[in-house]
Amino acid sequence: MSTRLLSPLAVLLLWELGSRVGLIPAHIMPAPSALATTLSDLLVSGRLYEHLGVSLRRAALGLAIGVSLGTALALVAGLSRRGELAADPLMQILRALPFLGVIPLFILWFGIGEVTKVALIALATKTPIYLTLYGGIRGVDAKLVEAADTLGLNRLELIRHVILPGALPSFFVGLRYALGISLLALVAVEQINANSGIGYLINEARDFMKTDVIMVCLLIYSVLGLLTDAFVRMLERHALAWRPLMPSLRAA
Repeated sequence: MSTRLLSPLAVLLLWELGSRVGLIPAHIMPAPSALATTLSDLLVSGRLYEHLGVSLRRAALGLAIGVSLGTALALVAGLSRRGELAADPLMQILRALPFLGVIPLFILWFGIGEVTKVALIALATKTPIYLTLYGGIRGVDAKLVEAADTLGLNRLELIRHVILPGALPSFFVGLRYALGISLLALVAVEQINANSGIGYLINEARDFMKTDVIMVCLLIYSVLGLLTDAFVRMLERHALAWRPLMPSLRAA
């Protein structure tokens, strides 16, 4: 068992004990054992599979658009002075916009359908990719660039063999942030007149005062966050196998 699971399991154990001895009222926060029963009921009925599939499609599509836009703009701004002057000011303006503040505007533009939900997720996820990748490109060691010039690499070869590999760790940092933000944005957008998705289940449970269903849905969001982070870590290990580990990490 991974040691990364020890702290979450410890929290669940304390939560269960607190519920059983009466320190945590069931109507405020049901015990994990009660939530397991609720989860089983949702799985058996098939409702969880249906709504989870809808939420994952929304998050995946919005994330794909946001990551693509953020990556493209970071390359434009990071690899060219003119590109930086054209793209970076606009991105800084968009970065400063409050996410919840633009929701009414998107509803007026696109209505309350799937387009608005996907567009809002894309808007939220493009920023971390842009900022980290742009910073990674501009932060490539100048000595490596000088060495590449000495070896006679042209501009395209310099970008391909030096700058992009040097910026790749920053890209993965941004991707991890973007995945987390996509789930946070998903929670917000599924409050917009949704008739499907995990957010819809939460709203329905709120109307019927089913705290257990709300807690199960929130835990599903948390598990999705852990799984997506583990997936990016796996990609990072394979893509950055050339990068030497720090001595402290080797010993860990």
